[in-house]
Amino acid sequence: MSGTFSQIYLQIVFAVKDRESLILSDWDERLYRYITGIVQNKGQKMLAINGMPDHIHLFIRMKPSCSLSDLVREIKKSSNEFIAENKFSKHRFNWQEGFGYGHSQLDNVIQYIMNQKEHHKKRTFKEEYVGLLRKFNVEFEEKYLFDWIE
Repeated sequence: MSGTFSQIYLQIVFAVKDRESLILSDWDERLYRYITGIVQNKGQKMLAINGMPDHIHLFIRMKPSCSLSDLVREIKKSSNEFIAENKFSKHRFNWQEGFGYGHSQLDNVIQYIMNQKEHHKKRTFKEEYVGLLRKFNVEFEEKYLFDWIE
């Protein structure tokens, strides 16, 4: 039986409500550690987190079983409570509704896909597939890969 192997990297950006500059430098690192804990507790991997007084950026490696909307909703809800409990802000702190996300290398991936016929004149599907898994450090077990016809 074939397995599913994937890596999903997303940059997520969201802002303080009304773009107010409420995230102060004397507590922003604690907020980032707290948010990192939320991401890890949801079984995902935080690769980078940073921001400015009015917004933050997260770069996360996600499993396909994770719902991005649910994850962001939990981050916002829990971090709002964390900020309130610790009395970090003199003002009522809330995140703005919504978020932005994306990933890099779109042009390279599109070009790679569009060039498949030419590419496979030089490499078999198995060589390509196993090569991609190794190149991107995706853990896999050979016995769960496709049934290859040699």
